Amino acid sequence: MDFQQGLISTVHDYSLGNLDAVAFNQELSQRPTTLLIPCLMEEFSRPALGLIRDTLSGLKGLNELVVALAATSAEDVRAAEKFFEGMPFPVRVHWTNGPAVRELLESVGELGLDVTGPPGKGWAVWQGLGVACQNAEVVGLFDADIRTFGSAYPERMLRPLLDRSHGIAYVKAFYSRLSLETQALQGRATRLFVGPLLASLEQIFGPLPYLSYLQSFRYPLAGEFAFTADLAMNLRIPSDWGLEVGLLSEVYRHVASSRIAQVDLGLFDHKHKELGQQPSEGLQRMAGEIFGTVLRGLMEHEGCVMSMDQLPTLEVLYRRVGEDRVRQFGLDSAINRLPYDRHGEELAVQNFAGLLRPGLAKLMQAPIAHQLPSWSRLRSCNSALQADLAAAGQADRTSLKRPNHNPQRITSELAA
Repeated sequence: MDFQQGLISTVHDYSLGNLDAVAFNQELSQRPTTLLIPCLMEEFSRPALGLIRDTLSGLKGLNELVVALAATSAEDVRAAEKFFEGMPFPVRVHWTNGPAVRELLESVGELGLDVTGPPGKGWAVWQGLGVACQNAEVVGLFDADIRTFGSAYPERMLRPLLDRSHGIAYVKAFYSRLSLETQALQGRATRLFVGPLLASLEQIFGPLPYLSYLQSFRYPLAGEFAFTADLAMNLRIPSDWGLEVGLLSEVYRHVASSRIAQVDLGLFDHKHKELGQQPSEGLQRMAGEIFGTVLRGLMEHEGCVMSMDQLPTLEVLYRRVGEDRVRQFGLDSAINRLPYDRHGEELAVQNFAGLLRPGLAKLMQAPIAHQLPSWSRLRSCNSALQADLAAAGQADRTSLKRPNHNPQRITSELAA
């Protein structure tokens, strides 16, 4: 374990493959742990989800698996349930966009809260946490498209949380992103946008604690993380592509850095996102929304606002730092005999740089982001909402008749 900038504990992989499945299952059984997988129906036709399912089947001590599924029909939901049949722990397929769920969430509008979307990973994670935190003390999240998923992934990510004596409340994964097919470096949004952006902002604003915190994470955009349920219940959830950085901002707000760890998962590959032909597509859209999230974090935690007068400096700095990183990754690739498309990487930096000016203008027009409220706040409004959501997420794939239903009736009928 080392300490980057004295902030975040970093747990390296020294296991040499010597993982003890029996001991890990015993640890799981001592602290109720649920895994959450946000998922689109299309993932069931790809091999990655089958690999994840088969690997997780060895976790006999797991409390529950929650699959937060966006599907078009009850038949799809039933097919997903069949896909996970035979697991040694309960599997709950929660239909995030089912009619009963939508009706329930629309009713929350009477409380002055909008929790009806927008559809996407953030909305699925928010719903999944509401369901998962009912019966768990620890919740871990994995994406459904991980092509290198192995038994070491859940063990390394969850273990720091299972022993209370460590005092850890939040764990973030990091890894080496290499394509299985080409062996080329992946993770352009992290390598070529977030890293250079944070370094450039530090030159403008100085070594602010929030910027140092974000730079302590080796892979801030990793979609694999775990936390205690009490922390998860108190986090607002971003509903755009700024989800991962936005969650780090929320964790920064609630948890001392000494209670945060990042864990090395080793080699990692998942479905790749294209750069996109325009700012509203692919990695460009992701980078633009991440940019807004980082600047909002500076406002919220440091009281710092980037002005249009500072923007030219940021643009120039970002291009220089980004180009320096391209040369560095080219050297890394050459030394490790990996293929490297330097021209493509330079074009990515160029496209990302073009997002800064419109991104800042958009932020100034709408500085308040849409965030889904924390579950602790919702419970203060309606203590039954979590149970109602869990019931609604499964109601439409049953034989229940839904005309004029209400959340309380759904809960009672499913319980019967």
